[in-house]
Amino acid sequence: MHVTVFQALAIALWIAAIMSRSFFGGATTTLRFTPMMTGLVVGIVFGQVADAMITVAAIQLIYMGVFSPGGQMPSEPAIAAAVAVPVALLGGLKPEAAIAIAVPVGLLGSYLYQFRFFINTIIQQKYTEKYAAAADTKGMFRSIILMPIIVAFLLYVPFMFVTLYYGTPVIADIVKSNSGGIIFHILEVIGGGLAAIGIAVTVYVIGKKSYIAFFMLAYFMATMLKSLGITMVTYAIVGAIIAFIYVLVTTEARSKTATATSDAGGSGVTFDEDDDDY
Repeated sequence: MHVTVFQALAIALWIAAIMSRSFFGGATTTLRFTPMMTGLVVGIVFGQVADAMITVAAIQLIYMGVFSPGGQMPSEPAIAAAVAVPVALLGGLKPEAAIAIAVPVGLLGSYLYQFRFFINTIIQQKYTEKYAAAADTKGMFRSIILMPIIVAFLLYVPFMFVTLYYGTPVIADIVKSNSGGIIFHILEVIGGGLAAIGIAVTVYVIGKKSYIAFFMLAYFMATMLKSLGITMVTYAIVGAIIAFIYVLVTTEARSKTATATSDAGGSGVTFDEDDDDY
C-alpha cells in the first residue's frame, strides 16, 4: 500500500496548475472550486477511475452551494479531493468516510492559499508599483503573471508531493487497520452528515419560489424511479433537457414581450394578444 513518485508528482503538478489560476483560462476557477475533475485525474493516475469518481462524487456534495467571496473559500475542494480520494483508494474507504478526511485537508489547503496571497502581496508591493511607475510593461508582466505562477508551484508542488507520497499511505494504513471499528463508523456518520449539509445549503441558495418546482421534480423522480436503478448520468441528461426547454420557453416569452413593447411605440406598455386593449 503505497504511492509512487510519479503518482504523487503528477497530482502535485495538477494541483499547482489549478491553484496558480493561470493554465486553464476561465476554467481554472471552476477546477479549483469543484473536486470532480481532480478526482478524475487521481483516478487516471491510480488506474481506478470508477472508484475514484464514486468517492469524489460524495465529496462534491459537501461543497455544493459554497461560494467564495473575494476568491477565498473556507476550504479548498481540489486539495481535499487530491488527498482524500487516494486515501480512500488505498484504504478501501467508503465515500462517506472519505468525506470526513477531505474536510480537515481542505481546511489546511485554505491556509496555504492565504499564505500564497501574502507572498503575492509582497511581490506586488515591491515590484509592480516600481514597474508601473517606470511604464515597464515587460517588468509588469513578470511581476503580475510569471512571479505568482512560480510562487504557486514552489508552494503547492512540495506540499502536495510530501503529503501524498509520505502522508497518504500512513493515513490509509491507519484506516485499514481500524476497518469495521468504532472510529471507522464515526467517520462514515460524520461524512454522511456533512453531505446532507451541502445539499441543504444548495437548496437554500436555489430556494427561489420559481425554482422550487424543479427541486421537487428531481426529488420525486429519484424516489419513484429508484427501483429502476437509473444512473446519475441519465438523470443529468434528463435535467439538461428540462433546463434547455425551460430556457427556450422563457427566452421566447421575453422576446415576444420585447417585440410587443416595441410595436406599442416603446411606451413600456405590452400588448396582450388575447385582448383588444393595450
